[in-house]
Amino acid sequence: MMIQQLIALRNKERLTVADERPLTVREAAKFLGVSPQTVYLWVERKQIPHLRVMGRNIRFLKSDLEPFRASFKQEMENGKTT
Repeated sequence: MMIQQLIALRNKERLTVADERPLTVREAAKFLGVSPQTVYLWVERKQIPHLRVMGRNIRFLKSDLEPFRASFKQEMENGKTT
C-alpha cells in the first residue's frame, strides 16, 4: 500500500502544473493583494510572469505567481516599491 501511495503522490505532482487553471487578471490581483490596474502595469513593464491567450487576453499560472508574491511581499516589508 505504501508504494501505491508514493506513486499516486508522484503522479499528482507531475499533473499539478499541467492541470492548473490559468488565472484572470482579476483573480491574479486578488491572489497578490493588489488592484487589477497594478497587475496590468506589471504586465506592461514585463515585471510579472504571464501568458497571452488569443492575442490580448492575459492569464497567469498560480505556480508562477507564488514566487513573485513572496518576493513582492518581501520588498513591501523592506520598504521598496516600484
